[in-house]
Amino acid sequence: MLSFISNQIDRQKDVSHEEKTLSDLEKSDGSHFPGDDYRPSDRKNWMAGLTLEKLTLNKIVWPGTHDSATNDIGIPLISRPLAECQTLSIYEQLVLGTRVLDIRVQEDRQICHGILTSYDVDVVIDDVIRFLSETHSEIIILEIRTEFGHKDPPEFETYLGDKLGQFLIHQDDNLFNKPVSEILPKRVICIWKPRESPKPSRGGHLWNADYLKDNWIDTDLPWTKFQSNLKHLGEQQSISSRKFFYRVENTVTPQADNPVVWVKPVTDRIRKHARLFISQCVSKGCGDKLQILSTDFIEDDFVDACVGLTHARIEGKV
Repeated sequence: MLSFISNQIDRQKDVSHEEKTLSDLEKSDGSHFPGDDYRPSDRKNWMAGLTLEKLTLNKIVWPGTHDSATNDIGIPLISRPLAECQTLSIYEQLVLGTRVLDIRVQEDRQICHGILTSYDVDVVIDDVIRFLSETHSEIIILEIRTEFGHKDPPEFETYLGDKLGQFLIHQDDNLFNKPVSEILPKRVICIWKPRESPKPSRGGHLWNADYLKDNWIDTDLPWTKFQSNLKHLGEQQSISSRKFFYRVENTVTPQADNPVVWVKPVTDRIRKHARLFISQCVSKGCGDKLQILSTDFIEDDFVDACVGLTHARIEGKV
């Protein structure tokens, strides 16, 4: 028992030390980067507010959400805090400026996070279609995967094609260097990641897992995750030569050996440092490699930071 208590005390000391390291870095280096003062006048249509003829897919810094459809997961006040990573609906996230969605499903087409389930995936698709019907120039990356430990929903590729067909941007390696103006009116890059079913074929209406990569590590230590994100991003190709989307997740994850297991207080350890991360990317010479940046509990300032760096790229400042 004494050993357990000692370990918990040490764990909290580690967390506190890493939080202080990030805070000290922000105080010493600041969170400034090209475009950091830019604010889109309309987050719902922030791509339309940029120069679409200059905005190529690979110049966009895509604001994304982690475990996007968990706003209604589990049982309120009981299991929900253990798995809820977003409080906004999919539609509300898109209106706020989110452009990359991380959707987890299981065999019954329900949204899930681990063993906890939520609404049917139709709710997500309907929200996406509603947003698309209200806008004209916004492109979305919709990643849908079968959650670990679950089976693929039957005939799901056909389902996605039937529901989103008119909006789907077919897989094409040449698209990365194309401006948004030439890709419209198609609006959705849908990446389907089954666990056992065949992955989508090249050139089809869906994109496969090869086109969205990351280097996720399972930790609740914010400085550890921050450093890992910088290291792995620095090892990537620049956006000008990359033929896939690379995601950095500005998140940390509750651990079973730590008494704090609710998502919100744990992920807040790093969530507030998104601008610091972008600033460090630029100062360390990998500002031209950042592409998708995702977060838990997305807010307008996070969106503004991503859009600001995107604007700076269009202006040739990065």
